[in-house]
Amino acid sequence: MKSVFLKFLKHIVIFTIILMTITLGLFLLLPRIWFSPTLPFQFFFFLGITLLSFHILLKSLHQRFSRFVNVFLITTVIKLALYIMVIIGYVYWNRLDALAFLISFFILYLCYTIFEVVRLVTLTKVPPETKRES
Repeated sequence: MKSVFLKFLKHIVIFTIILMTITLGLFLLLPRIWFSPTLPFQFFFFLGITLLSFHILLKSLHQRFSRFVNVFLITTVIKLALYIMVIIGYVYWNRLDALAFLISFFILYLCYTIFEVVRLVTLTKVPPETKRES
């Protein structure tokens, strides 16, 4: 389990560096109005939340599959509730930066969610030679 998490940590850090590099390139090309001042913090926010949820899901993966599904659904609901609270709070207190914040938050949400789900699917996939004949 520890090696799987360390491998995930390595991949997500590389993924974050790639996303930051792309963002820096866009920052140099596009008008500044499209970028929220919170964007650098959003990377670390999503990195931390994704690492935490992956660790929790990885621990439950070694139990019954139904337990893993329950933990997956619970962590997804908690993450969505947290994301909604962050969005509502930030937009409420910083209305001038709301559009740039929402765009960057949504893009990072999609990127990190897709990354996490792809890694989880590869971990939970059963190799074809271990499937039973029906």
